Amino acid sequence: MRNDRTAGYRGKSACIQQFFNQIEQCELPVHSLIVCHHGSTVAEFWREPYRRDCPQLLYSLSKSVTSIAVGIAWDMGLIRLDESVISFFPERLPERVSDKLSAMTIHHLLSMTAGHKGDIYPVVAKEQDWVKAFLAQEVDDEPGTQFQYSTHSTYMLSAILERVTGQNLVDFLMPRLFEPLGIDRPVWETCPMGVTAGGMGLSLTTSDVAAFGQMLLNKGMSKGKRIVSEQYIQLATSEQSDNRKGTNRIDWAQGYGYQFHRCRDGCFRADGAFGQLCFVSPKDGIVIAATASYPTMDMLQTLLNLIYDLLDEVDSSGDSREHPHEGVEQEGHPLSIEYSSQWPSVESWSWTVPLHREARHTVGGKHAQQVLELPELHQHVYVMQPNDSGLKQIRLDAQDETVQLHLLYGDERDIALPINAAQPMRTKAVLYKDLSMSLQEVVVYASWVNECTLQAKLFYIETPYVVTYIMKFYPQSIDLEFAINVSFHLSNFIAIGYKESL
Repeated sequence: MRNDRTAGYRGKSACIQQFFNQIEQCELPVHSLIVCHHGSTVAEFWREPYRRDCPQLLYSLSKSVTSIAVGIAWDMGLIRLDESVISFFPERLPERVSDKLSAMTIHHLLSMTAGHKGDIYPVVAKEQDWVKAFLAQEVDDEPGTQFQYSTHSTYMLSAILERVTGQNLVDFLMPRLFEPLGIDRPVWETCPMGVTAGGMGLSLTTSDVAAFGQMLLNKGMSKGKRIVSEQYIQLATSEQSDNRKGTNRIDWAQGYGYQFHRCRDGCFRADGAFGQLCFVSPKDGIVIAATASYPTMDMLQTLLNLIYDLLDEVDSSGDSREHPHEGVEQEGHPLSIEYSSQWPSVESWSWTVPLHREARHTVGGKHAQQVLELPELHQHVYVMQPNDSGLKQIRLDAQDETVQLHLLYGDERDIALPINAAQPMRTKAVLYKDLSMSLQEVVVYASWVNECTLQAKLFYIETPYVVTYIMKFYPQSIDLEFAINVSFHLSNFIAIGYKESL
């Protein structure tokens, strides 16, 4: 009996390692991933230079947290799901209130069926007062009849909650959600008027996301404490609207709940731009939390396909028990590990894996260990020609093996970066998060590609953003190329500058 059970454990461990190996084989830029089974973490990894204690920007995964906040307020009797949206903001209404706007309820905001045709994000986000701008938009369809994904519908839920509770969303959730789940006070971005964004802008660690998923799996319970009612969890994860039209991804066409995507086989997920994920399989008792930097959400569908393969393998006792290692061990593979003799009951397998292969190709170039005739960079100033980014000046100051690179825009974007081809450098620098510029932790990898070309790759480890600067030095000028892996705000650009004497 014991030998059979141990074989089953080894089979499951083989399945999980194969799952991680397949992520590498598919070249998915996953930064971190945690697998929980029946409340225990059974495997996890963080890709260098990302860390387990560093919060990650979650983008639209924030929506699902806002949904649970709505559920808590509903349980408390502060709101009804059939209450009209306009009833909360009588002073912010347009001159003419249409019948369709009057019919819009909290249920419609939750289910993404508010009635707007097309994406209203750009026209609302450019305004100072997002509530007033949202209510001013034409409601084209009868609320409840058409699915239209809308970040500002979730923002309106946040605004309603702040109105009825008298607290901002983070303050409301600290004793009711975050603290019971062991989550430190998070950063959550706000609109121009200071209302929590709701539909975006929340940062949590991957472990925090896993704890949130475990609460969902436990039907609203965490560590013996009721967080939100089982009735609301059932509503939120059941189909409330039909999202099947116009999608070619199978897990985007299983129905939509209350700010949760339904998936195949009774599973559901919260997700965010560029691949942030909280996946829950009630049947299997599985929670998977992940952060990533996917340039297309087709890659998230690929990960979901791998997750379903994992679930199938774990559920299958035959082959896993008979061939625990078959097809898993791969010589030289970055995720190859030694198996323990038992499925761990307390400590899970944990890996720190190397940079994604695409990054490894461009970090520590082939000339990094060679002796090169490098240009003298101390106290060099370059005045930049007009360029799309508005970069005005580059200044370099050398000290031993480290060069301080100053990129000067004349505004809040000014940054100073330590550049050292011998080792990664950690610093803080400003870059967009979801809504605004923010000082963030960044790890800088650099290499000399040849005698006149320096490459610096910046990993903003609180977000999916990876920025690459390529600088080509000439006797009296510099060419700079800027590229970013994913972004809603920034575009690649090229700038030319000419040396200025100090």
